[in-house]
Amino acid sequence: MRASRLLSLLMLLQTRGRVSAQVLAEALEVSVRTIHRDVDELSAAGVPIWADRGRLGGFQLQPGWRTKVDGLTAPEAQAMFLGGLPGPASELGLGEAMASAQLKLLAALPDGWREDARRVSARFHLDPIDWYRGPSATDHLPAIAQAVWGERRVALRYESWKGEVSRRVDPLGLVLKAGIWYLAAQVGNGVRTYRLSNILDLEIGDESFERPAGFDLAAWWQASTKRFEKELAVDTAQLRVSALGLKALRDLGAAVAQAAEASASAPDESGWRRVTIPIESIPHAAAQVLRLGAQAEVLKPAALRRALVERVSAIAALYAD
Repeated sequence: MRASRLLSLLMLLQTRGRVSAQVLAEALEVSVRTIHRDVDELSAAGVPIWADRGRLGGFQLQPGWRTKVDGLTAPEAQAMFLGGLPGPASELGLGEAMASAQLKLLAALPDGWREDARRVSARFHLDPIDWYRGPSATDHLPAIAQAVWGERRVALRYESWKGEVSRRVDPLGLVLKAGIWYLAAQVGNGVRTYRLSNILDLEIGDESFERPAGFDLAAWWQASTKRFEKELAVDTAQLRVSALGLKALRDLGAAVAQAAEASASAPDESGWRRVTIPIESIPHAAAQVLRLGAQAEVLKPAALRRALVERVSAIAALYAD
């Protein structure tokens, strides 16, 4: 803890120049007396720290004295600050570590690059969570992350759509998609996906496992999501949509939007077009098409038309009085 604080103190002096003892104490959450002791220890270790007294005084490093990060280019330094997501890092238990790493990186950059790196985080912010949604529960995330990193077998109790199940899995990796964390884990000879918010309980055992040779988490996730989306779309529906309805189809997902654009007919005399879109099921499709309001008409299948009539009739009856 003390060694980490001394290093953070050194990095603060290197990145900020002259800093008062009070400002350093607030930044490191210690007393001013502790700062003076730490400065004395760094000086004794050979770090050239100057102390200036007075209202504008403070501590500063000897001009020109600094550590270096060799081989890092300006764009690479900027990418380091753009790629650091504070929310996910904190959920993984790495928020303090990421802040410390960025501070060390700033301290090691040449003067001309340092301001560019600061400018990136001031002008670009990455928010991985979709609109009108909060982040999913991540109570077990730090423990799962440790198991992934340490290649330790995990026993978990999980709530799937079929009910509650218990599994012993080999955690291979974690994926954050649209603000939701997923675990890729090997079960038997296959790799399955588990949503972390559905994990009811878990226990990390002492038993280790051997990671499959050549397993590529990013490639596996991409193939898995494409397979999942393809399996969901088991049927199609033909719609007649207005210009506004065609635009509104984009809100139903990329697959629906792409299919609609690719299949859209020439507009009729009223400006309406016929499109064919993939659907998961009749109830699910009925709920989606209702979002389009009077800007879309289902032509087929007949079962989807009937489902829509039933829903609209029920809504009309509810508001009849």
